Amino acid sequence: MHQLGQTRSVHRRDHILHTPDTFVRAPLPGMRNATATVHIGPAGGAAFTQYTAEFEAGGRLGPAAGQRFVYGLEGELEINGRAVAAGDYAYIPAGHDAAVLAHGRARAAVIEKPYRPLAGVSAPPFLIGRESRVEGKPFLGDSTLLVRTLLPEDPAFDCAVNTMTFQPGATLPMVEIHVMEHGLLMLEGGGIYRLGDDWYPVTAGDFIWMAPYCPQWFGALGKTPARYLIYKDWNRHPLGEPR
Repeated sequence: MHQLGQTRSVHRRDHILHTPDTFVRAPLPGMRNATATVHIGPAGGAAFTQYTAEFEAGGRLGPAAGQRFVYGLEGELEINGRAVAAGDYAYIPAGHDAAVLAHGRARAAVIEKPYRPLAGVSAPPFLIGRESRVEGKPFLGDSTLLVRTLLPEDPAFDCAVNTMTFQPGATLPMVEIHVMEHGLLMLEGGGIYRLGDDWYPVTAGDFIWMAPYCPQWFGALGKTPARYLIYKDWNRHPLGEPR
C-alpha cells in the first residue's frame, strides 16, 4: 500500500487510527537495546502517552515520565526482579524506581501519564498481575462481551486499564460519548470501529486514540474473538481537586 501512498492510518481532531504499516521506531531517552513506536502523546492531543516497546537481549526502558503500566505482548520481561510474560502486566507508581529489562527479544505495550493525587487517599502501590487470572465479567449483562479489569477499582488509581473480548458478532450496546479519553491496542481478531462520523476496519496490531467526547462504537467481525487492551482516565473530577 505504501508504494501508492495509501494507508489505513488516519489522524483526525478527535481520534487517531495508527496502523503497523506507518509505525516509526526510535529509542526514547534512557532506553537501551530497545525502541519505541509512540502511538499517542501530548503532541497528538492526549493527556497520556502510549507506545509499543520492542526489546533486544539486554534491552531496558528508560525512566518513566510519570506512573507507568506495562503489558507483555511477546517474550518475557523482568520488572523489579519478577518475570512478566505475554499477558502479564505491571503497574509502576510515579517515582517508583522499577527497572524494566529484557533478557531476550520481547515486546510490550507501555502507558505513562502524570499521576493526579486525591486528597486523603494514598497513592497506589506497585503491582504485577496476569490477565488470565482476572475473571471476565459480562459487559452490561452481555455474556458475548467480557471485560477483565486489570487495575483495582480503587480511588487511589486515576486511570483504568482493561481488556475487552468480543465473540464474533458481538458489539458495544450503544454509541458512547463521554469525558474520558482512550488508548486502545487491538490484541486479537478484528472488526469495525466507529470514531466520530467515520467507520474503520481494524485488526490485531492497530492502535486507536479517542479524545474526550469522541463518538465511539465497535463490532467484532470474523470467525474468531476480537480482543483489545483499553486505557481510560477516571476517578477524578473534571475540574481537578477542590482548593
